[in-house]
Amino acid sequence: MREAAVLLASCVAVCLLPSFSLSARQGQDLRCGACRALVDEMDWAISQIDPKKMIQTGSFRINPDGSQSIREVPLARSEGNLLELMERVCERMEDYGERTDPSTNRKSYIRVKSRTGEPMDLSEATLDSRVTSSLKFACETIVEHHEDELIEFFSHETDNVKDELCSKRTDLCDHALNIPHDEL
Repeated sequence: MREAAVLLASCVAVCLLPSFSLSARQGQDLRCGACRALVDEMDWAISQIDPKKMIQTGSFRINPDGSQSIREVPLARSEGNLLELMERVCERMEDYGERTDPSTNRKSYIRVKSRTGEPMDLSEATLDSRVTSSLKFACETIVEHHEDELIEFFSHETDNVKDELCSKRTDLCDHALNIPHDEL
């Protein structure tokens, strides 16, 4: 009897292990895709702000010598503007669809609505409201948990933000270095 229970438990474990692994990988693909889409949307939003616009930051208190510690920074990369952008960025996840790589069966997320109104090739994308709501939720979770890192990366122009933030800093993507940079 005991041998039958051990055999049954082994069979259940062998049968369920691949589904747990697949589910975990799909969750990771979703979080990674949300992070990469978030970076893409933040980069685009920052690029839409006039780089000549400046804002004064620092302390408005007067120092003992009569001076103030004020400096000018570009509005686009100011902390206040970045916080404002982060409040709205996840709403744009509705503009994304899911794509499955036929060779690896990994999921990625691609923009399905053009920012300029031009038609887009949607042949590889799956449009599903459950996917976009999951992507939006993953985006909101990333913004909530990694707000400081997002501000740190976007307050300065940085190369390869997707790889640096999504892979190296937050570990949301284990395979991101194999994803082309122009994916999103």
